[in-house]
Amino acid sequence: MARGIPAVLSVACAFALWEIYVRLSGISPLVLPAPSRVVEQMVLNRSLLWDNTLPTIKATLAGFALSVTVAFVFSVLLDFRPRLRRALFPIFVVSQTLPLVAIAPLVVLWFGFDLAPKVLLVALVTFFPMLVSLVDGYESTDPEIEALLFSMGASRGVVFRSARLPSAMPYFFAGLRISITYAVVAAIFAEYVGARAGLGIVILNAKNSFRPDLMLAAVVISSALTLVLFALTALLQRVALRWRDFGDQR
Repeated sequence: MARGIPAVLSVACAFALWEIYVRLSGISPLVLPAPSRVVEQMVLNRSLLWDNTLPTIKATLAGFALSVTVAFVFSVLLDFRPRLRRALFPIFVVSQTLPLVAIAPLVVLWFGFDLAPKVLLVALVTFFPMLVSLVDGYESTDPEIEALLFSMGASRGVVFRSARLPSAMPYFFAGLRISITYAVVAAIFAEYVGARAGLGIVILNAKNSFRPDLMLAAVVISSALTLVLFALTALLQRVALRWRDFGDQR
């Protein structure tokens, strides 16, 4: 908590300067609402914001879970089959060059306005970072450990489970932290393109109603959601990799 104090103070100073500027400049709240006004809208519209936050959380977690699962399966296949890696990896790279702003309307058109398109878009955005993190993690395995295991008669599966997979765990969690931030943004963008509920719908309706205070309220909630998910992944990493800290202490 002590390490987080500088960040909290810097954010508080930024909001204080924002508040002072709005009050002293006399700028219209239709152009730039004060932070106090944004907080007021969060309180007044708490039911609306909460009801639309839940669909965003659901799409984010479902899409991210799908992404991690598929990325892990493909990473194992690519690690065991180098030829398959040479064949498929360029396709995965090309998939990341497709602009989300062009793909999202098509996905919504194909799958409708329910949960499915949002889940698919989140998975599409977060899949490649997770895949690259795992593949690079496998490659970081100490060759001497692998040679020792093979000399003892270990099979390829045993070497993967005993050496390559544990070596990839720090890379996996690094990709996890990066991808979870993309997941929330992708979910909100998918809602913005087409959905029945979600923070993206709140932002879109507030924009059309010239309500920047409500827009910023939804943005603050989405940022808070991202920070919470990021913190949870960091906590999960500390718990899952506690054995590495123990080994370093020894």
